[in-house]
Amino acid sequence: QVQLVESGGGLVQTGGSLRLSCAVSGRTFSSLAMGWFRQAPGKEREFVGAISRNGGSTYYADSVKGRFTVSRDNGKNTVYLQMNSLKPEDTADYYCAARFWSTGTAINEYVYWGQGTQVTVSS
Repeated sequence: QVQLVESGGGLVQTGGSLRLSCAVSGRTFSSLAMGWFRQAPGKEREFVGAISRNGGSTYYADSVKGRFTVSRDNGKNTVYLQMNSLKPEDTADYYCAARFWSTGTAINEYVYWGQGTQVTVSS
């Protein structure tokens, strides 16, 4: 069983930074491609970024490209989302997700999900 726990959310001013973490249980982390998604109030969940199993490939939504960075530490079973130059429109609940083997960018490609962590960017 794969369990994901996000942390690091909070309140930040426009232009500020936050780093989200997602700790993954189990000994299969290096077999998992990881993704980050977000859901703003009243909106559908959307793709933010993803990283391949060995960290060699990353993918980003156009809205966050150049500001957000996904990374992973396979020794710590943890994936990160570094968020810089935050904007009010980045306000959302952020979720990490996992799937075995290949990296995906679509919600329905991911099998395992965390409970989410809230990010609020004040103007």
